[in-house]
Amino acid sequence: MVTVVTKAGIFLTAEWRSLVFLNYEIEPAALRPYLPSGTELDAWQGRTFVSVVGFRFLRTRLFGLALPFHQDFSEVNLRFYVRRRGPDGWRRGVVFIKEIVPRQAIALVARLAYGERYVALPMRHAIAARSDPPRQAFDYAWHSGGRWHRLWATTRGASQPIAPDSEAEFITEHYWGYAARRGGGCVEYQVEHPRWQVWPAAEYGLDADVASLYGPAFVECLRGTPSSAFVADGSPVIVRRGARLPRRAAPAR
Repeated sequence: MVTVVTKAGIFLTAEWRSLVFLNYEIEPAALRPYLPSGTELDAWQGRTFVSVVGFRFLRTRLFGLALPFHQDFSEVNLRFYVRRRGPDGWRRGVVFIKEIVPRQAIALVARLAYGERYVALPMRHAIAARSDPPRQAFDYAWHSGGRWHRLWATTRGASQPIAPDSEAEFITEHYWGYAARRGGGCVEYQVEHPRWQVWPAAEYGLDADVASLYGPAFVECLRGTPSSAFVADGSPVIVRRGARLPRRAAPAR
């Protein structure tokens, strides 16, 4: 479990399960317009990444309350990786380009609480497992622009611990979220969860209209071959209340 370094109260508890990660290398210039004030791009071995992630939100509670019909749902997001120097050292976090959920109330709360780029669209998912031989299939889909878009992966065998200093460790070990505020500055919030187990994806794919969903800056990247693809088992998570940070210039590179 990541060490708690803030005293912020709990905003949300849930379980994140069956997380499909497709990770793509991207030119840093494509991401700089999305950087919240005071953050800088985080890189692994000199490479910058975006990830398309689909997963299940389960047993969700806001401020300790379970809201009817809003506890279990899917999310698909496009995200990239940043860092900010805090009083405890570097805080490594995530910035979201877009987060898709199936219910308007969920999207509204996230936009109001953190300024995140949530949208509500019709969604469906399918998760299937076979025991002999061990095999799992994960499929997330959402409807936009008159068609269904799809993110999927299959795995074989048992999950494994994340290897130290690996690309998978870099992708999953970011425990902060950052979102730009209107008028400048940003919101910073902490996410807590144990280290996950992962399966390398045996087959995987993204079938989506990238330009309409995310903009032309991401078309070339997301139409290419992922640098890596894996599925994480997931865990219970805690999302702490956000703190508003003052506007300041990003650190010089």
